[in-house]
Amino acid sequence: MVKVVGVRFKKAGKIYYFDPGEIDIDANPDVIVETARGIEYGSVVIPLKEVPMEEIVAPLKKVLRIATPEDKLHHEENCKKEKEAYDICLKKITEHSLPMKLVDVEYTFDNNKILFYFTAEGRVDFRELVKDLASIFKTRIELRQIGVRDETKMLSGIGICGRALCCNSFLGEFDPVSIKMAKEQGLSLNPTKISGICGRLMCCLRYEQEAYEEILKKVPKEGAIVDTPEGQGVVVGISLLKEIVKVKLDKENDADIRTFKAEEVKIIRDGAKDDIIIESFDDAEVDIEALKELED
Repeated sequence: MVKVVGVRFKKAGKIYYFDPGEIDIDANPDVIVETARGIEYGSVVIPLKEVPMEEIVAPLKKVLRIATPEDKLHHEENCKKEKEAYDICLKKITEHSLPMKLVDVEYTFDNNKILFYFTAEGRVDFRELVKDLASIFKTRIELRQIGVRDETKMLSGIGICGRALCCNSFLGEFDPVSIKMAKEQGLSLNPTKISGICGRLMCCLRYEQEAYEEILKKVPKEGAIVDTPEGQGVVVGISLLKEIVKVKLDKENDADIRTFKAEEVKIIRDGAKDDIIIESFDDAEVDIEALKELED
């Protein structure tokens, strides 16, 4: 076991473990830490605890000190300079007519590097831009191309639920989200209804997925032939959250639809496969290839 503290550098950013050494960190203070890209300013969001060695990404960097008032002032000054650097870079991008969208600017705490985050459709030759920026700021310049999810996380916004975006509010990392999740949760496969502002599948599809997976183990699929307390029949409808199924019974050649709890029926032959072809939802043709692109 190793003693660590969890440090976050941005709101809803990824949490990294650091070695507190002999520093007594019993609250949630701001700290100065050593990182792979230099000295950084962050906030302790996980107090001192012990974790297994397997959870550590070696080498474990150290917490240098608890931030002083001077450190906090320097950090605030860097935040102001980031806004100025953004405007300057934006102007230079326009001058060079580069097909890129500037998203954010970040100074390292020790001012040894400035990072410019941008999005673009493809590769961008920004060598001349880097030269211009280096001559202006007299420090190392790094331009980093990011994806649409990271762009949305940085810019924030309001989701279709009416709340601030999860990725900008509390999600430290993006978890994989797939079309299969939407199918298993019985959601419409209309891309406009299951994709977020970023144009990719909504992160919240994952929140209840584990619960749905557990229920799916107990509830038969549509098309399954089952044995019920009132005889055999075919499952014609399911309600996953209520764990009930609608069964079309076969009684003397008369169709009779009854509702049963999932625990009351026994599967004789399983129903449709997971890879069934979906033809249409909500009176609109579903573009399967377009749906797959949402998973990126």
